Amino acid sequence: MKPPALPLFFAVSVLTGLLAVTVLADKPTAVASSTPESALARLVDGNKRFVAGNPSRAALSAQQWTELAKGQHPQAIILACADSRLSPEIIFDQGLGDLFVIRNAGNLLDDHVIGSIEYAVEHLHVPLIVVLGHTKCGAVTAAVAGGEAPGHLKSIVESLSAAVAMAKKKPGDPVDNAVRINAKQEANALTQTEPIVAEAAKAGSVMVVAAKYDIATGQVEFLK
Repeated sequence: MKPPALPLFFAVSVLTGLLAVTVLADKPTAVASSTPESALARLVDGNKRFVAGNPSRAALSAQQWTELAKGQHPQAIILACADSRLSPEIIFDQGLGDLFVIRNAGNLLDDHVIGSIEYAVEHLHVPLIVVLGHTKCGAVTAAVAGGEAPGHLKSIVESLSAAVAMAKKKPGDPVDNAVRINAKQEANALTQTEPIVAEAAKAGSVMVVAAKYDIATGQVEFLK
């Protein structure tokens, strides 16, 4: 005897439940990484998925929205350029709540940026800080070209002047050199920023690294 068909609403409910389980399995609720090294490994793996065209991040479920509303537990702080071609959550294949992102032209430090980073280190206990420059950076290109910058752009060019001066003394493309030097300079400055970041770095609870994103390939190179 042919078994009776399931009611439509029941079948839909079962299907919805299965989809919800799948989404939750693909993207767990964001939690703080236990070590700087594990946070860095998670970003490296995420960028590999992005470059391969195989992102794992699915849409948030209702349960995940609810959990994120209760609080945030980002695994990394990303100081990145404001360039529209660079989105840290996308290039590292991370979701809402995974990254504490700060962006400005040239990925530069100032008191507001440092204060934001200190908040994430002190109150959110984020174990990793990444200063992320990128290829074809307009701010760095302008600084390398020189000349008078209009308006408040002048402050950006001036902040990049030390990196540009060092870059022009090195062989190779001065813009690429300056992007690398600037990211490393800002990362180094953070490790010495008293009291919060410097003390956390000294204690080993926070790692500060510099990186460069290639907008043509999608790859992130961590700089030494």
